[in-house]
Amino acid sequence: MIVVDAAARRLVGHGMEAACEIGRAGAVAADVKREGDGATPVGRWALRGVLLRRDRVGASARPALPWRWIAPEDGWSDDPADPAYNRPVVHPRPFSAERLWRDDGAYDVVVVLGHNMDPPVPGRGSAVFLHCLEGRATAGCVAVERDVLLALVTRMRAGDVLEVR
Repeated sequence: MIVVDAAARRLVGHGMEAACEIGRAGAVAADVKREGDGATPVGRWALRGVLLRRDRVGASARPALPWRWIAPEDGWSDDPADPAYNRPVVHPRPFSAERLWRDDGAYDVVVVLGHNMDPPVPGRGSAVFLHCLEGRATAGCVAVERDVLLALVTRMRAGDVLEVR
């Protein structure tokens, strides 16, 4: 298990401890989490898989969880009206969707967290990830330094969870 202490901005798990960032609005109970609120949902979230950007991470990354390379057209639906809400999608798209291929490096390594996925409830929050630190608070995700995340994904296993407290 990986534990995020939201107040202390610390992530601990798999023999590692690191500073982390959470949402710009802090942490909120999952049942009050809303799309676009900038808050990180408190709770235990299954680690669903890893997304990697090949041109920035390279072939040396070997996650133990299911993983795939992302491409410039990859996105994640954040539009509550979209039937694919809180799911991976491909651009162009008639609904709003976050782009996974970013210039800032935040999504060079992404661990998909199981918040609002079984099934997704429109408007209850989408694209809640563990991703690379971009030097500021997130839009609702948890973020750590890229080197920490690369090391952590090699230690994650099926059945692991990330708990935000």
